[in-house]
Amino acid sequence: MEIDLLRLARALWDHILVIVLSAVICGVIALGFTQFFITPMYRATALMYVNNSSISVGSTKVSISASDLTAAQNLVDTYIVILKSRTTLNEVIKKAEVDYTYEELYKMISSGSVNNTEIFNVDVTGPDPAEAEKIANTIAEVLPNKISAIVDGSSVRIVDYAVLPAKKDSPSLSRNGMMGILLGLVLSCGVIILMELFDELIHDEDYLIETYHLPILAVVPDLQSTEKSSNYYYKATDSDRRKKHAQTK
Repeated sequence: MEIDLLRLARALWDHILVIVLSAVICGVIALGFTQFFITPMYRATALMYVNNSSISVGSTKVSISASDLTAAQNLVDTYIVILKSRTTLNEVIKKAEVDYTYEELYKMISSGSVNNTEIFNVDVTGPDPAEAEKIANTIAEVLPNKISAIVDGSSVRIVDYAVLPAKKDSPSLSRNGMMGILLGLVLSCGVIILMELFDELIHDEDYLIETYHLPILAVVPDLQSTEKSSNYYYKATDSDRRKKHAQTK
């Protein structure tokens, strides 16, 4: 199958209004669905610092090597595993007095190192901003004791408590609206291109000449067409007959 890009481009241009209308409709549907059917989620974040006892000597000034900092950074992954353990989260659920199972709370929590430093964040995402803040701060209080009881010679300190989220973290109206518009464009263009590619009708003699290089001996006129042409017959309408009758008078 030969694909004529110019032909496809002409087909898309001929249906430009359909494409634009489809994009607008899909964008409006995406905005409406986001606004009325998706629950807003809020994120509260607490910051924790990984303290390695091998480099913690109180007020004494010492030089800290890169290997010491790397050791502290590597502890972040270990602390995150302890954070998401069943015993830790069950204690958080009990102390925060929230009605979640371990599995539900596990999905609400995310954590990771901040810019490859010894500081890591604890993010809690939920539909209630006050509840998300409460859970994040409860984790910040429970985690240091859990880690000191499990990992010898290391501990965690609180850098910053979580605050009440001022705005929702998701969903984004602008992003979902743009995705809806893009989806409408892709779907409408795809349908038009497929219809054009699988169209087996011969619409004019130029297609035969350009595609198969066949000589055209004759053309059957379209007697149903109302368009006048110097090469074809056309079916006259009543208005055409009246105009012609008036001209003869």
